[in-house]
Amino acid sequence: MRYQAACTTPSPRRTWTILPALRQAGLIALGDKGYHGIGPEVITPYKGKGKLEPQKDANRAHTRLRGPGERANAQLKTWRILRKLRCSPHRAGQLARPIHVLHNHELTAG
Repeated sequence: MRYQAACTTPSPRRTWTILPALRQAGLIALGDKGYHGIGPEVITPYKGKGKLEPQKDANRAHTRLRGPGERANAQLKTWRILRKLRCSPHRAGQLARPIHVLHNHELTAG
């Protein structure tokens, strides 16, 4: 089974350590047009004008798949508590889960 992850813009050094890890795990990532040609693990939309209808359809599907990840990243950036974290990325992920639950509870409770 292949999983997908939306790409944000990491540093070049980090990019080259992420790609082998994706390959080894059998994962793919969805990137924007800036990641075109970076590797087979990163699926990017078709570029240019005058695309064929199947290419346009593929770009629409790509956008629909990337959208939730982009919105989640935008939401995380608004959480001030995460701006000054000084811990491992794994621990940050563990902290983000309960914050997300509380945030959604606040939104739905009114």
